[in-house]
Amino acid sequence: VNIINVTNKGLLHSFDLPKAVCLEFSPNNTVLATWQPYTNTIANKLHLQKVNDFNLSPGSQPYKVAVYVPGSKGAPSFVRLYQYPNFAGPHAALANKSFFKADKVTMLWNKKATAVLVIASTEVDKTGASYYGEQTLHYIATNGESAVVQLPKNGPIYDVVWNSSSTEFCAVYGFMPAKATVFNLKCDPVFDFGTGPRNAAYYSPHGHILVLAGFGNLRGQMEVWDVKNYKLISKPVASDSTYFAWCPDGEHILTATCAPRLRVNNGFKIWHYTGSVLHKYDVPSNGELWQVSWQPFLDGVFPAKTIKYQAVPSEVPSEEPKVTTAYRPPALRNKPVTNSKLHEDEPPQNMKPHSGSDKPLSKTALKNQRKHEAKKAAKQVFGVMSSSKPSQKLLDLALTHDMLAITFLKM
Repeated sequence: VNIINVTNKGLLHSFDLPKAVCLEFSPNNTVLATWQPYTNTIANKLHLQKVNDFNLSPGSQPYKVAVYVPGSKGAPSFVRLYQYPNFAGPHAALANKSFFKADKVTMLWNKKATAVLVIASTEVDKTGASYYGEQTLHYIATNGESAVVQLPKNGPIYDVVWNSSSTEFCAVYGFMPAKATVFNLKCDPVFDFGTGPRNAAYYSPHGHILVLAGFGNLRGQMEVWDVKNYKLISKPVASDSTYFAWCPDGEHILTATCAPRLRVNNGFKIWHYTGSVLHKYDVPSNGELWQVSWQPFLDGVFPAKTIKYQAVPSEVPSEEPKVTTAYRPPALRNKPVTNSKLHEDEPPQNMKPHSGSDKPLSKTALKNQRKHEAKKAAKQVFGVMSSSKPSQKLLDLALTHDMLAITFLKM
């Protein structure tokens, strides 16, 4: 690559870049950018048939990779963890987890690269309970431990996020109103947030605050929680938001309404986690906002601060959320309104009426509870089908699958 002075035709600079194929001067003519095709020199290779997906671990060495192989001909799907460059040999894998009911998976490493959460999804729910398909959550650790994460409520898994401490994770799941639960590395529930209009979870960079939010087809309601003491801090509402991001300082939140997801009412807001709007920008009606993001910073630049519970002062006028009333047909408009709900929201575990322990059920207790409910349902079903007492063998058969009792009802 030669740079020539066109006045005197003299050679100013020459660069040994034999593979350069594109050149571009900067607007001020102070920088010359060159581009060449990237060539990949293979340093190592994992020989594993039918690999469908993989995910590299974050952070520094030793590097790890999670690989997914879908099941076929009755064989289960599996995810294996490897540490680079140890890919060869029958015992090279750090961990292995097999499971059925998986057309695709999402693999999520924690920050310390010690464990992976796997969301296994099917395109179709064969039970007919959901058009989202069927989803299960699995835990795999690099020390070889693995488990199925028992989610107490049926329905889709909307979001799963790791805490930056890598010792806990939060799952948002279940038919609306969705449930949210924090689990530890033993996959035991640590705290149950109850149910609400939510489909996303966001840990602060320091891991001490968790935001549960309902965006998309929900109204933008947020719950900001202190997850050290499990205390609710604020409940702001960011209507029509299509984007959410924590500031690297762990104190401020950015929400935005961007095109092309929504082409009206575009703009962004900067919040304090206590619920105050500190800055607001509305795009003119003839314009669109396509992207907004925080300036990145390295970890450790901003130290964690003591959590506040009182809303910080703000010069931005507060906006009262618009109250929408349900449609009423003309025949009912002059009649008294009756309050009715399709679903009753379940409060967080520390706000429930005291009935013994506040701790959520362990995996074993949850499994026993499901067995008890299935056994009770099976007895009722067999009682309808036959006036005689069902045999223990039939009851044991009914307990082999949670949905079997429902299947009997449909026969």
